[in-house]
Amino acid sequence: MSDRTALVIGASRTLGLGLATEYSHRGWNVIGTVRGTSRTGLHDLAEASGGRVTVESLDMTKPEQITALRERLTERTLDLLFVNAAITRGDIPIADVPEEMFTEVMVTNALSPMRVVESFRSLVAPMGTIGVMSSRQGSIGLNTRGGQDLYRASKSALNQLMRSYAVRYADAAHTLLLINPGHVRTELGGPEAPLTIDQSIPGVVDTIDRHSGEPGLKFLDYQDQPVPW
Repeated sequence: MSDRTALVIGASRTLGLGLATEYSHRGWNVIGTVRGTSRTGLHDLAEASGGRVTVESLDMTKPEQITALRERLTERTLDLLFVNAAITRGDIPIADVPEEMFTEVMVTNALSPMRVVESFRSLVAPMGTIGVMSSRQGSIGLNTRGGQDLYRASKSALNQLMRSYAVRYADAAHTLLLINPGHVRTELGGPEAPLTIDQSIPGVVDTIDRHSGEPGLKFLDYQDQPVPW
């Protein structure tokens, strides 16, 4: 067993729940967040964990909830802060995207994760890790097919914001990771995606652990391969 603690933001289902499950199976203490009050797979995991998994409520698009959670956890030390959250609103050419939809996706996928990172960074251990779930679709260099304009743009924005964050806190020793989990069968990835959560997430966790203690920002996939920016 381990005395290490991970805070996984967005852990109610799919990739986030997979992360919480994998870390709990590896003996970590896990704090996972869910939106709202409905029962989720994370609650089931917590019930079966013997106290090693706890559930917190957070809608990270609401700054006051980020502040409240930060205050509730103020006495905790995190070895890993991982932000997993994203939405898509379909494959729509960017000129046809309504402004409200553009704002919703950008706030959820880019702005809100960075608000969480900025708010919780002081709780992360000096040699701890801050990770954010990115995507291959956030890579400008790998965009050879187009499509999913808004989702791609939101993930590229997230990558750019993490790059700025890394420069701003260049003197910190935190490991900073943008993770591409691969094309996974989730609501976002679709039923024809080649990877299951069980195929992706152990590799994600191995990659995070492999780079623990290495300061600076990296953009990596679930097989620990660099992803072009």
